[in-house]
Amino acid sequence: MKVKAGLVALTFSVLVTACGGGQGGGSASGSTDTKKEEKPKDPYTMVIFTAGVSEKEFNDRFSETLKTKFPHVTIEYIMSGKGQTIADLVAANKIPDIIRTDVPTLQTGYMDYKIHYDMSELVKKYKYDTNRFTKVFLDEIIDAGGTGALYGLPVPPYFPQATYYNKDLFDKFGVAYPKNGMTWDELYELAKKMTRTDGGTVYRGFSANPTNTLRDNVLSLPILDPKGTGLADSAKWSTLYQNLLRFYQIPNNTIEANPSLEDKAFNKGNVGLMTNQHNIYLVIPPEVNWDLVSYPKFKDGPDLMPQRGPAYWSITNTSKHKDEAFEMIMAMLSDESQLADSKRGIPTTLNNPEIAKVLGQSDPIYSKKNMNAINYYKPANYTPKRKMGEVTVPGATQQGLIGNTFVEVAQGKKDINTALREIDEKLKAALEEEKAKAK
Repeated sequence: MKVKAGLVALTFSVLVTACGGGQGGGSASGSTDTKKEEKPKDPYTMVIFTAGVSEKEFNDRFSETLKTKFPHVTIEYIMSGKGQTIADLVAANKIPDIIRTDVPTLQTGYMDYKIHYDMSELVKKYKYDTNRFTKVFLDEIIDAGGTGALYGLPVPPYFPQATYYNKDLFDKFGVAYPKNGMTWDELYELAKKMTRTDGGTVYRGFSANPTNTLRDNVLSLPILDPKGTGLADSAKWSTLYQNLLRFYQIPNNTIEANPSLEDKAFNKGNVGLMTNQHNIYLVIPPEVNWDLVSYPKFKDGPDLMPQRGPAYWSITNTSKHKDEAFEMIMAMLSDESQLADSKRGIPTTLNNPEIAKVLGQSDPIYSKKNMNAINYYKPANYTPKRKMGEVTVPGATQQGLIGNTFVEVAQGKKDINTALREIDEKLKAALEEEKAKAK
């Protein structure tokens, strides 16, 4: 790829001979293999826009597949940045063909620009089997769109929750490692055993990313009431706060000053346990000898794993290459592509246990870990959404209120009831501000 003016141009040579894989590809497995054609296809440019996916990651995961199957295509790859946001591109009438969307920004980053496109007609045309995807991921994008339309197909990764542990600390103190299938109560007892002072060093038994631990909960409990103006179901939020708070009431297991610092506490090497996402962007220092087991469950709760949903490949209604864009999306989401992703440690969006069970096998770090912990439970359902068109509070604002307020509770600065009442009031105020902006 060559980088010019913030754009990444990926040019594939035009072949004089026939090439397969450019048309068709609607098999149930997601394969895009087709019969050879007698003449070369006309070259064209496909513009792909993403936010947060680097050039290197895109190349590593998709460029070889696209180069092989679509050699007549020039891909102009744009990563969102200064001067090249989706707003900038729309204003310049340079609207991409394919956009990597996600649920939190589906409306503000896609639908509000009137560029959304229902892929259902292409699914039908190519007889594409959408049942190959994990159901909750498809249901969420349809629900989030608010119209019953299919505005995207789920692309890995999604972000499942897991329990990490420091093997060296468990060995040091002669405590048995945690196991798959543990409850929160069992994890709490283990955290108490692992919290101690030894040789003048304080060892914490437990840490967490409080924001995603609370936001991505097994109850699928939203923060903002999808049908109201404040906090959704304060009683259930109180239960979630109480469950997590007890870990920070263990003597010497003191929470860090803010959610970001607490998220990194495990990396210091003096914390025994951590609940957090399995996330390829979560980097644990090599000197920490870690492994993982399944996320804890409530004693009487569902056997499900909390998770943050994936992003989606979407097509714009302005694209002159909708069929070709759909073919490229099928290639990037094929069994072959997702198998390679899974081996890298990127959780699949497919309902395919054979692909799920090879998670991390080709990665030098993950291949030595208990990655099957990620597949121990099925993903929990997504949180309910507000109706499309209804004013809402940005997700970053909502989760910021939850995470930061919990830290204050864990620091003893306020009790749970006061904290939840303040969150409710702040959500209502934030919603009024958003309504004023919308007028």
